[in-house]
Amino acid sequence: MIFFTRFHKPHETATLASMYKPSNVGINNYKSLITMWEENVAIVREVSERSPGVTYQELLDADTHPVPDVLRLESTKSYGPDEFPVARYTTREWHEVEKEKLWSRVWQYACRVDEISEIGDYYIYEIVGKSYVVMRSAEDEIKAYPNACLHRGRQLKDYDGRCSEIRCAFHGFAWKLDGELKEIPANWDFPHVEGESFQLPEIKVGIWSGFVFINPDPDAEPLEDFIGELDDHFKEWDLERRYKEAHVAKVIHANWKIAQEAFCEAYHVVATHPQIMGYLGDTNSQVDVWDNFARVISPGGTTSPLLKYELSEDDKLRTMLDVRHDEELPVNVPEGETMRAVAAQMSRERWRPMAGDWVDSMSDAEMMDSIDYTLFPNFHPWGAFNRIVYRFRPNGDDHRSSIMECIFLAPYPEGEKPDPAPIHWLSDDENFSDATELNMLGKVFDQDVFNMAKVQTGLETTQKTGFVLSNYQEAKVRWLHQKLSEWCEEE
Repeated sequence: MIFFTRFHKPHETATLASMYKPSNVGINNYKSLITMWEENVAIVREVSERSPGVTYQELLDADTHPVPDVLRLESTKSYGPDEFPVARYTTREWHEVEKEKLWSRVWQYACRVDEISEIGDYYIYEIVGKSYVVMRSAEDEIKAYPNACLHRGRQLKDYDGRCSEIRCAFHGFAWKLDGELKEIPANWDFPHVEGESFQLPEIKVGIWSGFVFINPDPDAEPLEDFIGELDDHFKEWDLERRYKEAHVAKVIHANWKIAQEAFCEAYHVVATHPQIMGYLGDTNSQVDVWDNFARVISPGGTTSPLLKYELSEDDKLRTMLDVRHDEELPVNVPEGETMRAVAAQMSRERWRPMAGDWVDSMSDAEMMDSIDYTLFPNFHPWGAFNRIVYRFRPNGDDHRSSIMECIFLAPYPEGEKPDPAPIHWLSDDENFSDATELNMLGKVFDQDVFNMAKVQTGLETTQKTGFVLSNYQEAKVRWLHQKLSEWCEEE
């Protein structure tokens, strides 16, 4: 059943979709079509069907440790029409709308606080052809500036680093770290330039759990309001007390949403990652949607309902550890116990040297499950001890390529926090599995990336004007497009 928040007949969705021809659409007509489409996107779908097999909440009932309240929350929502427009991935016109309506106004993760820990440290954040300098301007202050000299516009900084002043390499105009004008060479020739009017303009900055966010919109709501209840969800896991253990990035030959959406559902596991079906309950994932954030929790240590044969508890463990059948397992599952509980305890012991006795308070779910949160539009911090943080963004001003980043945030023993890992850029010829710091995860990423450029080509080729999403399993993807509609609609 579908509930329409505006009065449209069901056949009108298909009629509007047929108007979304990628070619021969002027920008004004295109924006008019967007407005018409947005009215059809504002649909809330009733979702009652679920995959056969054990539910996520039933798995939590069997946990050997107390389960945190945050994992007991459920917020089932599904948005949108039967189809969304292909043009969102393929047309320059939609990319221009995103540039104007989204990336110039939304809060977006730039760097970790640890990456600009000393006064004068700065980090360059770039998005859709624009560049920003995020800087530690004082011991307790972080500022962000457009990366442009106020004289003739040259970029002020070309790469990350540390400085005692902000000096343009073109003519030598210079500013203090707090943005105050410091020097104009041959200033006698600039009587029309006054110091106050030549203060570097500031971009809004917010900090959450050790992450630095920026927002180019001077009228944007505070980051705390935008994040909302997400902060409460992560109080259990304290991402601020982590260090950046790894950071790997690669240019993907597909729109940023294609790359991101591959990590917003577990429905693709059966075809893309069949090797993990023996220990991941893919279609039994729980999908929760709130306002500006959503999550998918995929249970580990339980088999996929789509697997057509049963596995013993030992074989589930063998599959997870990638141990061949002619090799001995490092540990066997005792009779009467589950692989999920045994593997969770193995994980606790793995993390004990870094996290101490904190691990003893962690549930099996926190040790085993993929708890993938997304803060709109492109920031993916994972809960518990998964370490993973994803970020997806357009590659420069190109709507047909994107940057995919995987960051590991790891706990560390009491004492001095380790230095953050530098970013490891993979070339076009390198795979994620070549980044040994990602361990086995790199192989899984390679399987995901294998699809992405082919999805882009397929969407460029298809004669359909819309793409189809499931009601529940892909509800997080539906939510992303609902949020895009809210941000990119005509004013």
